Amino acid sequence: MSGPALVVTDHAFGGVAHEEAVAAEFGRELVVHQCTSEADTAAAAAGAEVVFVNFAPITARVLEQLAPGAVVIRYGVGYDNVDLAAADELGVRVCNVPDYGVDTVADHAVSCLLALLRRTGPYTAAIRAQGWVTPGALGPLRDFRDTTVGLIGTGRIGLSVAARLAPFGFRIVAFDPFADPDRLAGAGITPVGLAELLEQAHAVSLHAPLTDATRHIIGGDNLARMRSDAVLANTSRGGLVDQEALAEALLGGRLAGAALDVFDPEPLPADARLREAENVILTPHAAFFSDRSLDNLQRLAAEEAARALRGEPLRCRVTP
Repeated sequence: MSGPALVVTDHAFGGVAHEEAVAAEFGRELVVHQCTSEADTAAAAAGAEVVFVNFAPITARVLEQLAPGAVVIRYGVGYDNVDLAAADELGVRVCNVPDYGVDTVADHAVSCLLALLRRTGPYTAAIRAQGWVTPGALGPLRDFRDTTVGLIGTGRIGLSVAARLAPFGFRIVAFDPFADPDRLAGAGITPVGLAELLEQAHAVSLHAPLTDATRHIIGGDNLARMRSDAVLANTSRGGLVDQEALAEALLGGRLAGAALDVFDPEPLPADARLREAENVILTPHAAFFSDRSLDNLQRLAAEEAARALRGEPLRCRVTP
């Protein structure tokens, strides 16, 4: 089987300078695609030693086309578009880039939470519709020092969100069955069970990976446990939220607001009921996006490719 040595299956960047530099350093060819389907991805990746992937599906069929001992590098943190079990069986190593944009995503999450809690969107909509409103026209407004924020997941981004929220005086609780309670306490976070978090929190922010256990962790039952004046932010993975159930809660007045940067499916369908809700912030999977974070992402991915081509240990390998 023959083919290009380095392949970019898809990307959303202005260029691929870091990837080109690695290819030139090792005398390899770099081919860049914008694949969306399994068939296109399999054809593009045939014979590749290193595959850089953003959202294209890296299935067993795709992995079977790669060169022996190939490496797949996921642009970003999550890797649910990569069949890890098939990769392991075929001897293909998989890496991600978990630390390129921690600050940027945390900034986005906190910006959404603050906007939701201060009702900046609803105030704007009311002024546009009515000409002017009184401060209390949308109901009482809780001080940040009287507000509990619940984090579901306390990895790098979750902890960075907590650090940004702390100066405002929020009480911060978290559900993370894998976290060290002492570490959370040192960060000013109180560990609680999921049911307790949902019942107490005035704002819930999602920072968990997408697994069988976490898929639709925010669904009908757990939305019913949340306060009617609570808000929800998801900058993690779209599949963590049952979007239909969330839309029902928002449109039915059983949840005060939501901010979503990730969706399932993505893009958000044109007929999605979430688009009907006025108390929702929608951003196009942009939490990671900044000039600095994109450069970090591509640089770190290219450095991982260089390690692979040198036969060195990989920095961020992920396994089933």
